[in-house]
Amino acid sequence: MSRPEEDAAEPLIAEIQDEGEERRGQDGRGEEVNESSIKSPGAFIWILTVVAGVSGLLFGYDTGVISSTLISINTDLSSRPLSTLDKSLITSCTSLFALFASPLTGVLADQWGRKKVILLADILFVVGALWQAWTTSVWGMIGGRSVVGLAVGSASFVVPLYISELSPSPFRGRLVTVVCLFITGGQVVAYIVGWLFSEHAHGWRWMVGLGALPAALQFGMLWFLPETPRWLFKVGRKEAAKRVLGRVYGPDAEMKGVINGVLRRVEKEILEEEDARGERGGVDEGKNGWRAKVERVNDGVSQLAAVGGNRRALIIACMLQGFQQLCGFNSLMYFSATIFSMVGFRSPTLTSLSIALTNFAMTLVAFHFIDRVGRRRILIYSIPVMIVGLALCAVAFNFVALPKQRASSIELRADEVTGEAARLWPLVILVAMVTYVAGYAVGLGNVPWQQSELFPLSVRSLGSGFATATNWGSNFLIGISFLPMMEGLTPVGTFALYTSICVVGYVAVIRIYPETAGLGLEDVGELLREGWGVEESVRRARSRRREVDERVRDGR
Repeated sequence: MSRPEEDAAEPLIAEIQDEGEERRGQDGRGEEVNESSIKSPGAFIWILTVVAGVSGLLFGYDTGVISSTLISINTDLSSRPLSTLDKSLITSCTSLFALFASPLTGVLADQWGRKKVILLADILFVVGALWQAWTTSVWGMIGGRSVVGLAVGSASFVVPLYISELSPSPFRGRLVTVVCLFITGGQVVAYIVGWLFSEHAHGWRWMVGLGALPAALQFGMLWFLPETPRWLFKVGRKEAAKRVLGRVYGPDAEMKGVINGVLRRVEKEILEEEDARGERGGVDEGKNGWRAKVERVNDGVSQLAAVGGNRRALIIACMLQGFQQLCGFNSLMYFSATIFSMVGFRSPTLTSLSIALTNFAMTLVAFHFIDRVGRRRILIYSIPVMIVGLALCAVAFNFVALPKQRASSIELRADEVTGEAARLWPLVILVAMVTYVAGYAVGLGNVPWQQSELFPLSVRSLGSGFATATNWGSNFLIGISFLPMMEGLTPVGTFALYTSICVVGYVAVIRIYPETAGLGLEDVGELLREGWGVEESVRRARSRRREVDERVRDGR
């Protein structure tokens, strides 16, 4: 993008160069050296992360609450029981509209800023929740869920982007994982609320309507928090960016070098991008018009496709987001109560709570280890656990005497399944699903949302939007196809298919996903510039771990 003429004339990189040289250390990479000395995130960044993370709570709540809602509606909508098609449409329309919203709000996040898109999502969350609570028809419910989908699609990519652009690099993984903690926490809350209201007449209306409350609270709190410094710098507001970074890193004199190092790296990246496009020192005439904005979007899409590093970043981000959904996890979030009812559990909603609690507990594990172990290694360790859980689930379903009713039926009783299988194999299925969810929550549930760190600033918002659209497109396929697959392929075939997808994902991660933990946002682009960077990233990660171990031994 082009900057105002007065900013272009005196780059900040010249202003801070002398001081930066003193602070960078022998390797000339000031930001990395200084940031690695930071012991913990400050109070300000924690406040930002928690407030922004409320969107994750809404994301998780709206994902999890549908499981209880589907078995509680009965004949409240359109005066008839829900059909398989009704359930599939109600469930999948959220993902479909999230798919539409993600790339669109990726463009808006570049034009308006990251914070304004989150505020827009809050408004949509409130409207969608109240719409669902008051509707009396199936199509009305689909409409309300679609509005929620627009909100979820917007928030699910921009909140990790917002946090990653504000976070110090040594803690970026953990702070973005806070969003995943809120997501899993929201799912736990959804199951608890679903259980509490499941026996009340029209209780499902409270289940869906309560989603408006956190959105309204976040809207009020986020209004007083700042925009990200990288977006501010990108639009020429350099002093504002510097003030925000000062609040993130603290007022200490020693942090001044860290702030200058970050700003220098951001400006260097912008200047290199402008040189590559032949825009250095120019001003776009009519740059605020719609035609110029469309041209910038087209330019961003072209950069994603034509520039090797950007293209590799997009492939990795879309791959991880696609596997996150195609492995079948959200089929448990949407239909776990239906599954547990099908195999004979008397309280399927309460049993489903074990899935949500496992997801939340193991996300805490990911929070602790994602920056220490690394993104790549945590996937390599956790995906095999998912494969074992899914394979065991497929085997167990082979020994469960399922009722003759369709797999989507929720009007089942435990005594319809007789014999030893009624007691043993349903428990095996529960254990297998818990194992699978544990592996998912540690790795694939969190790592794909680190996607923003893969892209350079010029295409970060747009690339994250496309990757998130891949997530929601895959989510839509899972939501619309799960019940028909359970009927057509049988549960054994369905879970065997999910197992094979995990195997393919595991191989892809090993071959093309580099280790990005501990790297500055501007460093990852350099890693992907000439290739996938897997070997180089692993070498750097080992070196960083040795340095950390040495500091621990020396008591520094």
